[in-house]
Amino acid sequence: MQDFWNEKYQDTQYIYGKEPNSFFKEYLKSFNRKLKVLLPCDGEGRNAVFAASLGHEVTAFDYSASGREKALKLAETSNVNIDYYLSDALDFDYGSKDFDLIVFVFAHFPSDVRSMIHRSAAQALKPGGTVILEAFRPEQLKNTSGGPKNPNMLYTDVLC
Repeated sequence: MQDFWNEKYQDTQYIYGKEPNSFFKEYLKSFNRKLKVLLPCDGEGRNAVFAASLGHEVTAFDYSASGREKALKLAETSNVNIDYYLSDALDFDYGSKDFDLIVFVFAHFPSDVRSMIHRSAAQALKPGGTVILEAFRPEQLKNTSGGPKNPNMLYTDVLC
């Protein structure tokens, strides 16, 4: 799977564009204070760069080296700083009670590891922190607009 994403992000074009995910954008704009934000599986960095442009302290990661490279380039051209790591979601050191907000945007995992990743992320939240998730459900399989084609990677329940 890592090779798939490295190849996909190898193109000079930003596969999902440079603008943030619309759900994330509207949600983040509702805050009037600065947050410490974690963005797992952030690909080419569009969401991390947007959050940093609003003044938030941003940590992001992905396991695609070409995605990370493009994310850092986007941050540089946007004049913002992000901490962006190369890591698998299972291996990332989420820390403990460090983040105000953790955002999974179309970060799909096989069901056997999904709960482990989400529990690690939840433990990284400060008291009162929030996890938001936008993901595909099995109903997406009948559409041609994207998303995993493996039903085991689609969401049918809550995070954990």
